[in-house]
Amino acid sequence: MRTNETVSLLCNHVSVRDFTGEPIAPEDFDAIIEAARASSSTCFLQLTSIVRVTDPEKRAKMAVYAGNQAQVVNAAEFIVFCVDFRRDLRVCGEADLGWAEQLVAGCVDTGIMAQSALTAAESLGLGGCFIGGLRNHIREVGELLELPEHTFALVGLTLGHPAKRNDLKPRIPVSMLLSENAYRDATDEELAAYDKVLTNYYGDRGMPGTTWKGKLDPILARERRPFVQAYLNEQGFNRK
Repeated sequence: MRTNETVSLLCNHVSVRDFTGEPIAPEDFDAIIEAARASSSTCFLQLTSIVRVTDPEKRAKMAVYAGNQAQVVNAAEFIVFCVDFRRDLRVCGEADLGWAEQLVAGCVDTGIMAQSALTAAESLGLGGCFIGGLRNHIREVGELLELPEHTFALVGLTLGHPAKRNDLKPRIPVSMLLSENAYRDATDEELAAYDKVLTNYYGDRGMPGTTWKGKLDPILARERRPFVQAYLNEQGFNRK
């Protein structure tokens, strides 16, 4: 495989949850935001807003909302990426909002921008972790950030100087990821082989016997944030 500095950076990504407490230099934070701002945008609708959370009390509440994640408080920076159709509506008053496709476009664009921000941070020697747990209390987060109609918080991102980096977590192999011309189901043998790889990885991290299925069950085998649908409807999304 051909590689360069950028490819190597992307291939060696790990989530960082432990930080030194050292602040991020203002010029580095500005560079991260500028890199995010340059991200691709569906039809140039520019459907994302970022909220930088610096208030200690709000940080503490965010940590609780995200499932008591201490990193939200301890990180040098915590930013929240929000899907935002409000600006577009103010410019185009006749905008017909509420379509499912608009929700998809907003989530895609916001996810791209969030990844751009983290990649920029990693290129500067920093680390971070996405905080999807904010959606455990999506309504309370919206109220805390004073998000108006036609916006909602999609994901948070902690950033800081790494105190510790985890080992690289093995992703699914390319043979399971990449199909040509038509979707190809992974074979039972491929799924079993990857499960063994992950079991060995978790065993090395002090979690013997942890399997891929064991990690999926708590997430997929139960009702997941059933209140999100109603909140999105109230905020003007996914109504039709």
